[in-house]
Amino acid sequence: MSVARTWAVALVGAEGECVEVEADLSQQTPEFRIIGLGDKALGEAVQRVHNACANSGTPLPRRRLTVNLSPASLPKQGSGFDIAIAVASLATEPGMDAASVASTVHVGELGLDGRLRPVPGVLPAVVAARRAGHRRVVVPHANGPEAALVDGVEVLAAVNLAQVVAWHGGEVEVPDDEPVALADEGAPRPDDLGLDLADVIGQREAVEALIVAAAGGHHLLMCGPPGAGKTMLARRLPGILPALDDRAALTAASIRSLSGSRIVELSRTPPFEAPHHSASVAALVGGGSRVVRPGAIARASEGVLFLDEAGEFPASVLDALRQPLETGTIAIHRAGAHAEYPARFQLVLATNPCPCGDYGIRGGTCVCPPAAIRRYLGRLSGPLLDRMDIELTLTRVSVAQRDAVPVTSTEVARARVAEARARARHRLRSTAWRVNADVPGTWLREGPAAPEPAVRRPLDAALTRGAITLRGYDRVLRVAWSLADIEGRPRLGVDHIGRALYLKKGLAR
Repeated sequence: MSVARTWAVALVGAEGECVEVEADLSQQTPEFRIIGLGDKALGEAVQRVHNACANSGTPLPRRRLTVNLSPASLPKQGSGFDIAIAVASLATEPGMDAASVASTVHVGELGLDGRLRPVPGVLPAVVAARRAGHRRVVVPHANGPEAALVDGVEVLAAVNLAQVVAWHGGEVEVPDDEPVALADEGAPRPDDLGLDLADVIGQREAVEALIVAAAGGHHLLMCGPPGAGKTMLARRLPGILPALDDRAALTAASIRSLSGSRIVELSRTPPFEAPHHSASVAALVGGGSRVVRPGAIARASEGVLFLDEAGEFPASVLDALRQPLETGTIAIHRAGAHAEYPARFQLVLATNPCPCGDYGIRGGTCVCPPAAIRRYLGRLSGPLLDRMDIELTLTRVSVAQRDAVPVTSTEVARARVAEARARARHRLRSTAWRVNADVPGTWLREGPAAPEPAVRRPLDAALTRGAITLRGYDRVLRVAWSLADIEGRPRLGVDHIGRALYLKKGLAR
């Protein structure tokens, strides 16, 4: 009896856990069995591995072969275990370096011809392997650039199984196969690089509010008629945000990898997700019947989630945003699986004031009955609106505004945002927070930088009147600090509180 061991990675949400793959060869009736709580794709690995080994010139031994995936209590999904199963099975017989096999993590799918096929989620899998202390990982050739983004790990990008066996000391002829390419090899992910704030005509207040939102990481709601520039403004928000640091870029790339996107480098541009208003709760939150996949909320992490025509989204879809906005994570519970993804994003909502878009607009001819208007805006529930930091009402651009000089450019706005964030980091240097939107209300109200009673008097009066909730109170303070950071002021003033209150209550409801 001979036992060989190697390693694979099971992905659970955005995190991975190393799985020990044990193969046992015994003198019994020939059989090949995989145990360890695998799904149907893992059950079918028996035939894939058997044929791939035979076609690679390294047939499996004709005895009873049992492969155990440990820990057996951890659910395992997908075809990314194929290479580890094949290598451990072949290592049960002499000829391969057992120490090399046991110290290497293998991730990838096998084709029947023995070639390695790319799989999604290689980046978070390699991160999990490094976190567990492993320093060598074998991945399919097409996933090589993605795996190489993780520092401190030796990546072996293999074309076929024979090449992997040869790396581990096996004597086998390595064929000169053509590598299997990614499905979107010729379609790199586009970024909105050519969008500039200088293209926005008029809307001076809206542009300034967009800069405030970027400076503090605040959520933004824009209400206005069609053609006012809501979508135009939202699509230019990522361009004025600071570039992602290493941690944020790796998180965003890991989520894209889990979604099946091609990853060749760490993009420093914040992601931008804009799902259609017909999207379901599962499309926004994530999920799946067998494999839990990230939704638009997770894909927007470290960037911007833009919901255009928010009034057209079902109320249940919009209310699914409430918990991620507060916790910064999205948890998906299914009968057979539980997954958790990061959800630290800026939410931007754009909506019309009514179904026809002309309600409350000067010169407009709204034909919507009052009940339809109430029902339309009622889809934006009170708890969701309470989580929005800035609420704007936009109007159509007039002839005089059409010929006006642009308010600012993306380059200038990005510099202002960077300076404001630098001031916030300096002010919060002794805390765990770096952006105003992340600072808890208790620290804002009672911390060393708490505003004096005379400064917060307008805010206290709004809370007393019931115009805002305590959550809204804290959000106004966060926006006020962003305004102070943009101006370079070390303390809050009454003017900052007043402007932040206006930005919070600017939407007529």
